[in-house]
Amino acid sequence: MSPVLIRGVRLYGAGDPVDVLVDDRQIAEIGAGLTAPADAEVIEATGQILLPGLVDLHTHLREPGREDTETIETGSAAAALGGFTAVFAMANTDPVADTAVVTDHVWQRGQDIGLVDVHPVGAVTVGLAGEQLTEMGAMAAGAARVKMFSDDGKCVHDPLVMRRALEYASGLGVLIAQHAEEPRLTVGAVAHEGPNAARLGLAGWPRSAEESIVARDAILARDAGARVHICHASTAGTVELLKWAKGQGISITAEVTPHHLLLDDSRLASYDGVNRVNPPLREASDALALRAALADGVIDAVATDHAPHAAQEKCCEFANARPGMLGLQTALSVIAETMVAPGLLDWRGVARVMSENPAAIVGLADQGRPLAVGEPANLTVVDPEARWTVTGDELASKSTNTPYQSMTLPATVTATLLRGRITARDGQARRREVDAP
Repeated sequence: MSPVLIRGVRLYGAGDPVDVLVDDRQIAEIGAGLTAPADAEVIEATGQILLPGLVDLHTHLREPGREDTETIETGSAAAALGGFTAVFAMANTDPVADTAVVTDHVWQRGQDIGLVDVHPVGAVTVGLAGEQLTEMGAMAAGAARVKMFSDDGKCVHDPLVMRRALEYASGLGVLIAQHAEEPRLTVGAVAHEGPNAARLGLAGWPRSAEESIVARDAILARDAGARVHICHASTAGTVELLKWAKGQGISITAEVTPHHLLLDDSRLASYDGVNRVNPPLREASDALALRAALADGVIDAVATDHAPHAAQEKCCEFANARPGMLGLQTALSVIAETMVAPGLLDWRGVARVMSENPAAIVGLADQGRPLAVGEPANLTVVDPEARWTVTGDELASKSTNTPYQSMTLPATVTATLLRGRITARDGQARRREVDAP
């Protein structure tokens, strides 16, 4: 692997520009006016920002089972182009990732492709049915070393099953991530329950469906002495519950998606299925509360919930559209728009919520590390002054269901390095070359 010299970057967007030499998979030297080794690839990055590689706790890569909408390879390319060096792939595949056979396969596919570390998320219950716990221990001990378990797409709605899952996970040292949705409150629901849904004739999805599960699981985690992670927090009420739970010393963390920070249910007037997502786009007041919670640390991390769908699954009646949006290549730009531009976070804060905190939540030892000599060279180079217009057909995903179509966003990822190897540069993903036999 050749050395890489990154010239003229500002670490975390602060201080004077420096050069960063990457060699032997780690940061070898930081300083002004460094000399490039003869065999080094040089990245001219004057005026740009260096961040630790981004970590996404919540993606849907669709493999195995729906390779027509996404594969681990195309999803990995989207992740690398978005600045990510590690992603967590949810278990709702076909077959479900509820055995070590499936989780080890997903892990190995990610390693073979080599664009990003793909960490499979194991299912909490067999077949995502919410009844029988999976053999979490076997998945945690397998080649994939599964660190997080979730039935995402479905809620572990039975409180006794959830309590047992938390107890089991605590003994294994792994994390349960909950899709907070009381299913008895969302039967037939397709949009946020509020004036817009009522006016448009769309079945409403109340905030209480999410908040009741967040409150319940915080209490269950408290009594089990376990950790729980809340997926895609979407309401102002959830923010208040997280404040309460953390104030009680409960070991609870939460993520927010870029789309819940930027978009709201005013977009539903078009009846465009691209805007259907689970949990639904809420009101503008919820988005403002989520932004403040992310800035204040009440919400710990940003996670994309990248969810590719085929064109026919979105180009249909709103109620029949599959819920989910693309997110990997647009995430950093949306955070720049919603959090950096208004001064809610600086770039150091972006590193915290998109790299350091996600890595810490799941215990990734080599991700989210400081930008310092001797640390693993998982790095993202960002041009904060660039602007780009989103075009679904030009994204790396096999699907095109982006809610940001034709929207101009700030900041571009100009290079991504995974353990010292460039995986994306200037809009092109670089799959690892395999030596011929």
